[in-house]
Amino acid sequence: MKIAVLVYEYPPMIVGGLGTYAAEITRKFVLLDHDVSVFTMNDDTGSLPTRELWRGIEIHRPLHIDVSDSLPDVIAEDVRKWSRGIQFFSKTLVYNYLTASKLVNELVRREEFDYDLVVAHDWLSVIAGIAIKKELGLPLVFHMHSTEKGRTSGNGSDVVSNIEQRGGQMADLVVTVSHAMKDELAELGFPNEKVKVCYNGVDPEKYSPKQVSEEKKTELRQQYGLKENDLMALFIGRLVWVKGVDKLIMAMPEVLKKVPNAKLAIVGLGDMQDYLKALVNKLKLQDAVKFRFEFVPEEERIVHYAACDVAVFPSLYEPFGIVALEAMSMEKPVVVGAAGISGMREVVVPSGPDQSGFHINPNDPADIAWGVTSAIENPDRKIQLGQNGRRRVLQNFSWDVAAQRTIQLYSELIKSKKTPS
Repeated sequence: MKIAVLVYEYPPMIVGGLGTYAAEITRKFVLLDHDVSVFTMNDDTGSLPTRELWRGIEIHRPLHIDVSDSLPDVIAEDVRKWSRGIQFFSKTLVYNYLTASKLVNELVRREEFDYDLVVAHDWLSVIAGIAIKKELGLPLVFHMHSTEKGRTSGNGSDVVSNIEQRGGQMADLVVTVSHAMKDELAELGFPNEKVKVCYNGVDPEKYSPKQVSEEKKTELRQQYGLKENDLMALFIGRLVWVKGVDKLIMAMPEVLKKVPNAKLAIVGLGDMQDYLKALVNKLKLQDAVKFRFEFVPEEERIVHYAACDVAVFPSLYEPFGIVALEAMSMEKPVVVGAAGISGMREVVVPSGPDQSGFHINPNDPADIAWGVTSAIENPDRKIQLGQNGRRRVLQNFSWDVAAQRTIQLYSELIKSKKTPS
């Protein structure tokens, strides 16, 4: 199968979980003997190669041109007022149009590349996907990792929501990351018969407790001022309201009542940084809550999981939550938000012999505190929860499983297009 993958972020340009997903899944496609071309963003300076071969994948990165000065008169009011800015919207549009033009005019029509289907990830690249489908008649797969309405609690851009809707209508197949997300798409009017679920994955060899020495774990814990008998709760991710980090901080006084030696490490970047620092000061939690306002590379992220006693992700909206898988693969119990749209509710087993963590109401600090204390107050139970989590990852959530399921969906789509109706 020859697959054109359109994705806004891709190594070395990784912003969040989408970039990690794209890198892992495309590599697995190649190992399954499929040809993959990736069309992604260049960096702000245009310093990355516009065309290169990396890990068996041909990568195309169009050079950006700034069209933001020409946009205000031709775009909707909500984009003009957009917090992310016209500059970002400009880059997204240019990336989409240059990608579609390069694939259609240069690779297919001039160099005679022959693709079986085009795959677009989120609204950030589906504009190009729609154009390519129209020009070449290729089947279009639209991967929805989240929605504008969900990310912004209904306060986002109508333009972005409309692009998502258009992608859903034009695509031949919509792939999403959880049944919770499928239900959300149905509520938003996506054609239900097109939507299929395929979970994300993790690399259990890379995310393995065997990969991190005791010395590295001790060194990292010392960086956060933890003593030998302290119990470390970890949050790692974007510091935005939808991740529920503020409620996690509010839960700490209750946690400390039952587990006085508990500490919380918060790692990430986001627009809530100043607010979170002020909240810690207000609650007098400076000794118990430690911040690291950085984007942590993967190798260091793995050490953080290895060093912690529990990973906590009280998201208010989380279509999947790959961080929960990473922690489970590292044999750590997890506490996850399970209200509203929550793919983590499907990943984490909250009870029974296979229990790997706890489901909590992310809007309730007392419930978050219950989950954290339940995960760490009994040492034997903590170990068992972690072992159950890794076993679940090995059985259901490796990248191999995710790639095979995805390729199966693509193959079924191509076969249906070749079969006379």
